[in-house]
Amino acid sequence: MRRIRANAIAILTVAWILGTFYYLWQDNKPQTSPSSASQPRAAGARIHGQKGSSGRLEIHREDRTIPLILMGGFEEKAYLAGKQMKPGEDPYREHAFNLQESNRLGSERAIRDTRHYRCASVNYDADLPPTSVIITFHNEARSTLLRTIKSVLMRSPASLVQEIILIDDFSSDPEDCQLLSQIQKVHCLRNGRREGLIRSRVRGANAASAPVLTFLDSHCEVNADWLQPMIQRVKEDHTRVVSPIIDVISLDNFAYLAASADLRGGFDWSLHFKWEQIPIEQKMARSDPTLPIRTPVIAGGIFVMEKNWFNHLGQYDTHMDIWGGENFELSFRVWMCGGSLEILPCSRVGHVFRKRHPYDFPEGNALTYIKNTRRAAEVWMDEYKQYYYSARPSAQGKAYGSIAERTALRRKLNCKPFRWYMENVYPELRWAHARTQVHAHRCTHKHKNTRTPGGGVEFRAACHPNEAGVCGIRRVCVCVCV
Repeated sequence: MRRIRANAIAILTVAWILGTFYYLWQDNKPQTSPSSASQPRAAGARIHGQKGSSGRLEIHREDRTIPLILMGGFEEKAYLAGKQMKPGEDPYREHAFNLQESNRLGSERAIRDTRHYRCASVNYDADLPPTSVIITFHNEARSTLLRTIKSVLMRSPASLVQEIILIDDFSSDPEDCQLLSQIQKVHCLRNGRREGLIRSRVRGANAASAPVLTFLDSHCEVNADWLQPMIQRVKEDHTRVVSPIIDVISLDNFAYLAASADLRGGFDWSLHFKWEQIPIEQKMARSDPTLPIRTPVIAGGIFVMEKNWFNHLGQYDTHMDIWGGENFELSFRVWMCGGSLEILPCSRVGHVFRKRHPYDFPEGNALTYIKNTRRAAEVWMDEYKQYYYSARPSAQGKAYGSIAERTALRRKLNCKPFRWYMENVYPELRWAHARTQVHAHRCTHKHKNTRTPGGGVEFRAACHPNEAGVCGIRRVCVCVCV
């Protein structure tokens, strides 16, 4: 009996080893069929368009690097050597990620195709419109910025990328951008002073010559066939604003990690962005994992939008400063003024998520974020802005400038009320709203609303932390007071 058991164990062990070798062999086979599209493949997979009998673009791939002709007179080694770490220097100090590791990787590398395998069998129109890729940056690491640009050139159909517009937001070294303009299709615009992400993107959009705008952060790596799904959706409906699933690039070792395909953008009443699970009823209705995901808000760093629609909706609120809150303002405006927001599972882009901002805010990070989000709340959230002030009491009394132009834009566009947004786009907010309504009768102190410098009505929370049962979001009292 022992001998039989030992033989059985030996056979199972050999079978397991052979199975492992077979799996690894399959994993490294050249990808020649859609069924193998979800396996890793070499960097720079070229995409060819060939019109099939259905009139849609069929995708074929072969390994490639950027043709030397596209690099023009750009000297990559000299460009990267111009900014090297000093011995003993903290690799996280300047950029809030491991610069040493980024430099070690170089400008090209293979990343894993993280899409669902069914994405490889999706076909796209052969006559998709081209796009202008807009990348803004301020003192970005050269290796990271160059890798972002080259990933776009390597993993996008040449016919779809009309240009890459770099907006140098007054970086310390003008050559960070100027030298990159030697690469074909890359144009460099430099701000004469620090403007921030929002105004820099508007400048890039105004300079764009393509009918579709693609906004991209400066520390990204696009994945296989990332562009076609987004342009296809925008071509089918010009009011759509679409975003990829944003994979994670580790700030420590730059490992490329797949993000969940069951997430969408959300927020709490303090206008703090968060990733959240798709509601169960939507998840149950999704029979096809390649279908778009409706999202109440987008993260804001990476999205595609038709240029005419971007202009029609008022671009960005350029009175917002540096960074933060612009994604809420854009998301509310798109939904409430006739458009929609989607996340596309068949489009994947890796992004380095940092734990801190490596640059300074003229008025400080907190005050800038409060100013920007308060502008969004005052213009778009109607009577529900009181919950923003309850969840973020430090915003009360803070200056946010004139909002006359944005409120006039909202009237001109005949946008829907925020109540419509809550009921039709983000009904999950109603649960938090209901909790505040329950607490309303427990208010023991009442304060009158006061006028703000911007002309709006400022909500004063009247409840105290020691009153039982009245504190809601983040231990802040959210009573409905008059």
